[in-house]
Amino acid sequence: MTSFTLDSRLDGAVGGKTASALERAFGMKAVGDLLMHYPRRYARRGELTPISSLPVGEPVTIVAEVRRVNERRMKNRNGSLLEVVISDGHGDLSLTFFNQAWRVKDLQPGRRGIFAGKVGEYRGSKQLAHPDYQLFDDEETARLTAEATANLPIPIYPATSTVSSWQLQKIVAIVLDGLGPVPDPLPDELRARHGLLEARTAIERIHRPDSLDQIEPARDTLRMQEAFVLQVALLQQRAFVRALSATRRAPGSLLERFDAALPFARTPDQVDVGAEIERDLQGDWPMNRLVQGEVGSGKTLVALRAMLQVAQDGGQSALIAPTEVLAAQHVRSIARMLGPQLAPELMPTLLTGQLTAAERRKASLRAASGQARIVVGTHALLSESTTFADLGLVVVDEQHRFGVDQREALRAKGSSPHVLVLTATPIPRTVAMTVFGDLDVSTIRTMPAGRAGIETFVAPLAERPGWFARVWDRIAEEVAQGRQAFVVCAAIDAEALTNDDTADEPVPDGAGEATRTRWGVVQVADLLSRLDAFASLRVGTLHGKMPSDEKDAVMQAFARGDIDVLVATTVVEVGVDVPNASTMAILEADRFGVSQLHQLRGRVGRGGVPGLCLLVTEAPPASPARQRVEAVAATLDGFALAEVDLELRGEGDVLGDAQSGARSSLRLLRVVKDADIITEARVAAEHVLAEDPALQRHTGLAAALERSVGMAERAALAKN
Repeated sequence: MTSFTLDSRLDGAVGGKTASALERAFGMKAVGDLLMHYPRRYARRGELTPISSLPVGEPVTIVAEVRRVNERRMKNRNGSLLEVVISDGHGDLSLTFFNQAWRVKDLQPGRRGIFAGKVGEYRGSKQLAHPDYQLFDDEETARLTAEATANLPIPIYPATSTVSSWQLQKIVAIVLDGLGPVPDPLPDELRARHGLLEARTAIERIHRPDSLDQIEPARDTLRMQEAFVLQVALLQQRAFVRALSATRRAPGSLLERFDAALPFARTPDQVDVGAEIERDLQGDWPMNRLVQGEVGSGKTLVALRAMLQVAQDGGQSALIAPTEVLAAQHVRSIARMLGPQLAPELMPTLLTGQLTAAERRKASLRAASGQARIVVGTHALLSESTTFADLGLVVVDEQHRFGVDQREALRAKGSSPHVLVLTATPIPRTVAMTVFGDLDVSTIRTMPAGRAGIETFVAPLAERPGWFARVWDRIAEEVAQGRQAFVVCAAIDAEALTNDDTADEPVPDGAGEATRTRWGVVQVADLLSRLDAFASLRVGTLHGKMPSDEKDAVMQAFARGDIDVLVATTVVEVGVDVPNASTMAILEADRFGVSQLHQLRGRVGRGGVPGLCLLVTEAPPASPARQRVEAVAATLDGFALAEVDLELRGEGDVLGDAQSGARSSLRLLRVVKDADIITEARVAAEHVLAEDPALQRHTGLAAALERSVGMAERAALAKN
């Protein structure tokens, strides 16, 4: 029999057609990619639930027969609905498939099989929406299959509409039958200390366990492998950066003049983090530091002081921001902070794609000549036509908005420049260790004095629909006192996204959230135009699809006080600084994540005016969506909310897709509950690399690194 390794190409193991389907669906290319696609749960064939007693909301697996099949066009949304009624002899159950009429060929009355999915309810009847299923070939096969495998756990895989869980189960079995020896990435001592399995055994048992009690030991082994390989990769990257030589940037008169002119005293945390950065910039290797701090805690001030230190000997700094609005605001803010004496010397320059050709040519020339010692921009900074005379510092604002490839493209424009990454999204300790393990992390917790603070309230429309009118009255009252307000919507135009909520069709899996969007910028602006309380108020709108110059004009008008109420999408989430804005209403707040709600709320209460944030939601009490909203209302501590966010959503969402390569490919590792494993793996990785930096005596680990953190991912890791 052919023997495969984890590095074997999939097409050689399962055939070209199947390999192509797997690559399209999951991005798999090698045998190892397939075998790292672990089951998300296991069903028990021997404990199949009768249809008559299926629990709503729970995943179930049943053996049943197809009784009736009906396909019809949906009335209130595009597409077709396939309804299949199955029976186990004791009760009937409806299966629903949206826009999948082709399944009629399989699901013929009289066919029997295994059906797995989550039990839902529609109009009082139980149903499975888009269930996984495996049909038996004939009655004899059905009987034999049920008897022979009655007690074997059934692996249920993450699947797509084109590759089902059952297909994955069959493909994995073929590959496992041909899989040869697997070198072990874990040191023998670490494996023995934790009672872990050999790598080949762990892979076999997670995919086709003989019993349920074989699953957790396999998971424990593979979880430690993930943590250990990732920590080795991060520590190697840290060592790589420290092997580079950097231009030392000593502080001088520019920084002294700036500090002397500051109209306020820096907070203790700003002083401490500033001192760390000052030391880093004078070190032998490039700074690689992440600064995290609450909205308004002074991260920009800390970054600007670093820019002045670099500028002392003519070095340049490039600050990349996620939006044109934020980039333009950064330039204005930096020029204001530098003052009339320093600003002309450093010439902070804006470089974005929306500048006119003449403006962009002028900005590019300033950067290339070294005349502009501070250049702020968006993705335009990454253009091949953008060059620098002496790029000494790269500052990345709101790191979660950028991929590592973009950061590297900017970093490559200098000779081992220092890197400072800023985030207003507090990062839990375990995430920092897992995702940013190759960066030094600084935290600004103390807030500047003089802030009036923010009060946050939930407006629960599910129980109190009358509060919706009160939200608008409350905003009008604030404006009457000379203040300004934000209204934040989840969409630009809700009508373009959704159909009538009263439609008589069940909601497709995954589309339910979209169908509940009621309030886009367009709808809110229309509503406010018809309210008596807003008749004399100046209402503006802002969203991402507006031309850049128009967006900037609206924000400047709001900052000047020419707009009373700004109705916007999340384009205002980061960096928008209007001290007179006292109030924010976030409509359909349950559609946002915890960290995003906290970020949005940080736009108000930034001056001496008390802040008020109204979280408007129709989510029912005790639902996960309502829990998110209430968690934000309960505290202003972003670090506490980051932990809550991680618990509620899981790290897959919290880490985001910007951390490419190994960082976003956590399969079994969970950074909240597996903190001890991550810590243990870090210590073990340090020990191995101290004794064997080139991993010559750890060939299994070297192979796992090459596979899990291959050339592309290593390049990605090098970009932070």
